[in-house]
Amino acid sequence: MKITIGSRGSDLALWQANFVKDALEKLGHAVSLKIIVTKGDKIQDLSFDKIEGKGFFTKEIEDALLNKEIDLAVHSHKDLETSQPDGLRIGAVSYRENPTDQLLVLKSSVNPEALLELKENPIVGTSSARRKSQMMRIRPDAQLKDLRGNVPTRINKLRSGDYDAIILATAGIKRLELDLSDLHCVELDPHEFVPAPAQGVLGLQIRSNDTELNAVITKLNHKDVAAAIGVERKVLQLLAGGCQLPLGVYAEENQKNWNIHVSYAPDQSSSANITKYDTYELEGMAEKIVEDLKHVND
Repeated sequence: MKITIGSRGSDLALWQANFVKDALEKLGHAVSLKIIVTKGDKIQDLSFDKIEGKGFFTKEIEDALLNKEIDLAVHSHKDLETSQPDGLRIGAVSYRENPTDQLLVLKSSVNPEALLELKENPIVGTSSARRKSQMMRIRPDAQLKDLRGNVPTRINKLRSGDYDAIILATAGIKRLELDLSDLHCVELDPHEFVPAPAQGVLGLQIRSNDTELNAVITKLNHKDVAAAIGVERKVLQLLAGGCQLPLGVYAEENQKNWNIHVSYAPDQSSSANITKYDTYELEGMAEKIVEDLKHVND
């Protein structure tokens, strides 16, 4: 069948779309790409909490899907709303790339003896409430400064000296195969600096009634990844949170056991608390975690 994939135009979004395109072509399908500009792409001078509405990087693509201008949308799963719009569903999820965050540091701002190998009173760039809350916990001396733009743009802002360090997802750096040899890179332990729900995973979104395409992309689905991020995103959904919520959730399978690490702050001006859960059964864990989080300040 012929399939049109809708994607944002950033380097990373196009990598993601082409990754799925290649997989579908290997299954014998003809695939084309259509670039769609989103609200998040247009507004580059505001942090996410200052932009009205939700779905900054997804709504226009979802509208195109509903209007049958495209057949399939490939998203960074962590950017998706936890409730799908009427008429749309996630038909498959990808493998999970390294889910950690990465601290990129100017070599002139490195202190090997300090926490995160970062000098005192550093200027750290991120627009993520989750990352800000965790940085406040680990390095309360850091001055947090908003950072927007696609991955290469953010890195160039660091190189120009606007920041001492910035925080990015390791997945984006790996997928773009960027040369960071002029910077000092610190991969952050996901148990201590907890990733966003579904970080490192792609969500393949289709129309709910497209049974023909659903049968195709089901072959690309990773059930083990779907189980892990299902719990992570359920916590986010129960807290009615989006990307402005200071929440990290990371579930990983350890032999027959599951370890779930949670980072949470009650508001954007507070540092995060970290909790860990060990369970043999994921059923009901999201509800338990959310109940515990409600008593964080008790």
